[in-house]
Amino acid sequence: MFKNERVRGFIVKISAAIIAIASIFVAANYIDSGTVLFDFESVIIDYLMLITEVCLGIVIFYLGIKYKKYLVSILALIQTPLMVWFELTKAHDIHVSNYLYIDGLSSIMVLIIGIIGSLITVYAIGYMQDFQKHHENEPDRRPWFFFLMFVFLSAMFGIVTSNSLVWMFFFWEITTLCSFFLIGYTKTDEAIKNSFLQLVLNLVGGLAFVLAIISVAFDHNILEFNSLLALGTAGVNVLLPVALLALAGIVKAAQMPFHSWLLGAMVAPTPTSALLHSSTMVKAGVFVILKLSPVLHGNIAGEMVMIVGGVTFLLASMAAISQSNAKRVLAYSTIANLGLIVACGGIGTDAAVWAGIMLLIFHAITKSLLFLCVGTAEHHIGSRDIEDMDGLFSKMPKLAMLMIIGVAGMFLAPFGMLVSKWEAMTAFVDSGSIILIICICFGSAVTAFYWTKWLGKLVAIVAGNENIEKSVHKEEWFVLGLLAALVIVTCLTFPLISDYAVIPYLEGAFGSVSGSIVVALQSGNIYILLAMLALILLLPLPFFGKTKRKIVPTYMCGVNSGDDLSFQGAMNCNTQLSLRNWYMEDWFGEARMNKFGLVITILAIACAFVLILGGVTL
Repeated sequence: MFKNERVRGFIVKISAAIIAIASIFVAANYIDSGTVLFDFESVIIDYLMLITEVCLGIVIFYLGIKYKKYLVSILALIQTPLMVWFELTKAHDIHVSNYLYIDGLSSIMVLIIGIIGSLITVYAIGYMQDFQKHHENEPDRRPWFFFLMFVFLSAMFGIVTSNSLVWMFFFWEITTLCSFFLIGYTKTDEAIKNSFLQLVLNLVGGLAFVLAIISVAFDHNILEFNSLLALGTAGVNVLLPVALLALAGIVKAAQMPFHSWLLGAMVAPTPTSALLHSSTMVKAGVFVILKLSPVLHGNIAGEMVMIVGGVTFLLASMAAISQSNAKRVLAYSTIANLGLIVACGGIGTDAAVWAGIMLLIFHAITKSLLFLCVGTAEHHIGSRDIEDMDGLFSKMPKLAMLMIIGVAGMFLAPFGMLVSKWEAMTAFVDSGSIILIICICFGSAVTAFYWTKWLGKLVAIVAGNENIEKSVHKEEWFVLGLLAALVIVTCLTFPLISDYAVIPYLEGAFGSVSGSIVVALQSGNIYILLAMLALILLLPLPFFGKTKRKIVPTYMCGVNSGDDLSFQGAMNCNTQLSLRNWYMEDWFGEARMNKFGLVITILAIACAFVLILGGVTL
């Protein structure tokens, strides 16, 4: 409503602070309380949601006609009337006792959405100022942008606290439409194309969600998520609705063969990318799959989820090797890590889900830090290409240090991602699946490869660069610094996170916790990890303050010309310093990896549903 930048900035900051504080309050009260159900019911809200669903369907149908994307209109024409018919007929005969709930996993999600998501909105204040300056000839649509950001966060809170499947679907579709508008924010041809790609694929996932609701309602006369899980764990055959919900989660989590929408989202402003990749949208998908994990163990639906997640982890990691665009590397890395979490959910054991939840936490914090760092770097060096980050440590030392923390947090010991991957590997071995073991071993190897390439770029110091980071907005520094601190704090406190948040949830979902988790958290291992982290924090200290160290010319495999930027080569010619990475596009090109991934995952999903519809349960 307000066009003034200062007023809007004040409202965003206050709102973000309230949301973050409220999220912490909710988690503090419910994170270790088991599942708490809320006896909340309102016919008025039900009808308001139904009317809103119809309006959303009309909007989607209209957009498809307007931009000649007729598949969108067809999907809207199938999904919306189907859901309206169901809600006005069968749904009226089913009593829902508890529309809302909260447990350990949803409390963790509330924290991620409330803290990470709110920080991204604060970062967007300064970033969108610069963005508008770079697009000064275009209309200022920032009020619309911030409105969508907060609606997005609201819908995510709805997804993770809705026990009613109908309510969850309502919020699910709101995130889809918000993503559409945020990806297409710039209204360029590429942005519009990619926003419709996201809409088509997520409408397919939404249709799977609708069919899951109809299936469980007609077959079992329930509409509550906790009741569905209770039936599954009691041995009742709920394989079809569970598989359909898992498919909806796979689409939302941007897993192969549906992953292309997340790559296309890179055209959006960086806060959108960070929001989609770290705290919202894709996390909704893995949240649903992790919730379903107790009823995915040892059946065809679980096998489907395991294969899709494992193959996506391996092939997306390989595709990241061939990318030099930093946001594209982060996109493929996100798809890969989500694949690992999805595979953990598909295994369906307490140890695998422990690894999946810990991966979810560390990934949300670290990936949001990296996306926002890349956005700030792009605005100041004019590029998001890793090859253009030569000398970033000299040009923007604080930003480079924060980015190094983010990159290290993704793959180096003692940071939490590596610890979680180790437990995931243990769970994969225990599952007995050779395919999964191959995927995580080779996927982890190539993950180290592409992160090391980027890290090497960041730590390289090129002489003669002027510091250009003084113009970075204070909101950006605040958010980036806080996220970097959160990366370190979560690494220091992950045993506490496990003991007070994750394990209580697993005990409620699975009844007990296996010994492998206890071994992973043995005091000896923890002390080693804490010592490594302390060493990492202490190592930079000698480089600050006064020193008598001798500064020597940079060695360049030739005679340094004196400027640390060129040298006399073997043929007595002056050669400019060049730092370039190896991308191996012929081997790991994304077209090849995507082709393999599409074939394997489509076959896995198709075979699973053929077997389920044919009556096979194991």
